[in-house]
Amino acid sequence: MHGKANWRGPLRLFHISDIHFGLEDPAALAFAKHCIDVERPHAVALTGDLTMRARTHEFKAACQWISDLDVPVTVDVGNHDIPYFNLYERFFDPYKRFKAVAAVIEAQLDLPDLAIVPLRTTTRAQYQRFPWSNGWVTDHALRHTLAAIDALPEGTRVLVTCHHPLPERRERDGKLLTINGTKTMEALASRKVMAVLSGHIHDPFDLVEQTAAGPLRMIGAGTLSKRIRSTPPSFNSIVIDGPDIHVTARNLEHVPTRAMQLDEVPENALPPREPGEPVSPVGTVPLVDPPVY
Repeated sequence: MHGKANWRGPLRLFHISDIHFGLEDPAALAFAKHCIDVERPHAVALTGDLTMRARTHEFKAACQWISDLDVPVTVDVGNHDIPYFNLYERFFDPYKRFKAVAAVIEAQLDLPDLAIVPLRTTTRAQYQRFPWSNGWVTDHALRHTLAAIDALPEGTRVLVTCHHPLPERRERDGKLLTINGTKTMEALASRKVMAVLSGHIHDPFDLVEQTAAGPLRMIGAGTLSKRIRSTPPSFNSIVIDGPDIHVTARNLEHVPTRAMQLDEVPENALPPREPGEPVSPVGTVPLVDPPVY
């Protein structure tokens, strides 16, 4: 977290994800920074994938961009923030480079009656499947997040941030998405979490998942990189007014929010999406990503 915010009344958060330095979109980043400079949100939640290949120079560029925002920032780790080529570091110290960046921008975040609690959904490897880009909420990660929530003063509103959307199975065929997602959503719903903010799939969404413990709101941000899917680069502007949350998908092309948002969470952000995978009403999905050098 970067900086400190104090406010009484409705809170405005900017929810940004998947900036992917190494394949960043300079125009989209400049647009987001301009909005932050002019509108001064009370905090920015950045839900992972700061980099494309977790290279040192990518983290350095991401850290510089975040530090220049001059507003409170929370940062989560994404699957692209774990070493891609250095397998020794991936297995034995996978978060070393990310922690070095987080240490530079970390500070107290003080929002009235609102806590932003991180949930780690990344792992260095997954024996269940390959590639290792999809989500997995380990028992340790879930206990850590729940302990943080349970330690909050009674009545505190809670947002949980993570990189991967939490639905465990794809609706149309039951394919595995985020391991332990169902258990995690139920546990968060039982704590009356206001919403879970995530990224990863590069298209925004605003959905309600039904769990055995009640409903849980899931809000996803798009990307500010050149790895677009069915929508132009975007971020979410979120206004929290008492128990209500209002979400606007902000983008340079002025596409309305509902035309930006998916009605179902797809498998991941890899191109091309399979036939039948959900896309937004904008609907243009590139067959391949731009090359990464």
